[in-house]
Amino acid sequence: MSDRLLGYVYLALAMILVGSTVVASKLIASGLPVFTATALRFAIAFPCFLLMMRATGTRFSGPGKYNKHDCIILLLQAGAGSLGYTTLLISGLHLTSAADAGVIIGTLPIVSAAIAIVLLGERPQRFLLLAVVLAGAGVLSIAFDAKPGGHHSLPGNALILCAVICEGLFILLNKRLKTAIAPLTLSTIMTGLGLALSIIPALFEMPWNTHISSDAMMAAAWATVYYALVPTVAGFLLWYAGAARVSGSEAALFTALAPVSAVLLAMVVLGEPVSRNQLIGIVCVLIAIGGMGFLGKPGNK
Repeated sequence: MSDRLLGYVYLALAMILVGSTVVASKLIASGLPVFTATALRFAIAFPCFLLMMRATGTRFSGPGKYNKHDCIILLLQAGAGSLGYTTLLISGLHLTSAADAGVIIGTLPIVSAAIAIVLLGERPQRFLLLAVVLAGAGVLSIAFDAKPGGHHSLPGNALILCAVICEGLFILLNKRLKTAIAPLTLSTIMTGLGLALSIIPALFEMPWNTHISSDAMMAAAWATVYYALVPTVAGFLLWYAGAARVSGSEAALFTALAPVSAVLLAMVVLGEPVSRNQLIGIVCVLIAIGGMGFLGKPGNK
């Protein structure tokens, strides 16, 4: 197998794991309080990242290396991308279906670009505006499919979209760092700060007093362990191993696999039906992401 093809395999597996976080979060939502699950996820993943840093000889920059600006940015990143994304995703999946969530999460590349336009004043190109419209159409197709008491929930979908916006802010804030931070180091910092930010709210939830069936709690606990070890840690290794073997534009295209993975896994693992509106939504999102990848290459207008 060629090095490039191996890179494609790594990237595909990484994005399939990203899609699986939606199913894991759905199971978590039914058995654990949101901050408790979030703190548990980071408590499991943080030591793994520390061990990876030690094994690879990666170091934290000394206290003098990070100025006040970067410390504030790192804290905001952890609040949005670590704590905000995870808690909003789990909260949203308590109300809505995993298939709906998968479609909405697939809009992340477009949402990130839209945030850059609004907050940074970046000049949008025509292909990007078209991608935003298509992605918006995909989300609206499931939003208007919402039925009280069914598998769809407008408030739940809104929480998932807020989670995507938090992740988009994480990406945007990363570009504002003045100090270059290695990906493994940044992931370790985000996991550690996420644990610090979530552990106090988790104690106030008093999970030991919740009236949840033991089966649901056990399934949620195992889903949290899976979320921490497989998509978070293994997904990191797969993504960066793949990204090192292909171009940035090629790697970006593989993000389209995440919503597909989420919808298919919701159908297979959770037994959720996939509606026509969800299929329309995912097609719109995939076309939008593909358009960004192909039309957004240098030389295309």
